[in-house]
Amino acid sequence: MLKEIKDFFAELIGGKAAAQFDDNDYRLAAAALLVHVATLDRQLSQPARDKLHALIRARFALDDGAAEELIEAAVAADHEAVDFYRFTSLLNRVLDESGRRRVVEMMWETAVADGRISEFEDNVMWRVADLLGVSGRERIELRRRVAGGSAGEE
Repeated sequence: MLKEIKDFFAELIGGKAAAQFDDNDYRLAAAALLVHVATLDRQLSQPARDKLHALIRARFALDDGAAEELIEAAVAADHEAVDFYRFTSLLNRVLDESGRRRVVEMMWETAVADGRISEFEDNVMWRVADLLGVSGRERIELRRRVAGGSAGEE
């Protein structure tokens, strides 16, 4: 909603606000998956948003403003999505196997940010990893690596 208001005022003063991240940007697809994981248990809390901001900023080499813009676009994309296919199909087209594993790793980093992994987060991770062609063994290994080797077996 905030984006719509900003766009409305930008149009009033003489120009449409330029969006840096469009629907075909793999970073938007990846960030929407991260937002989905970050909001499974609750709304996007400030600590979760801060963690998400730092992760997106570092992984996509963005400045603070661009990272915030990407998060806002990702929140909107996640709210509009009816399933994960919209995001995973783009990631499958654009990223190689290593890149897709990296997205799953980023999702685990988001999931463990609060110190525990809920059954809902675990289920989403399984479904998304499967859609991205990341095997169950790789998914579990990524979980262990991100959690520092303390994550339990499935």
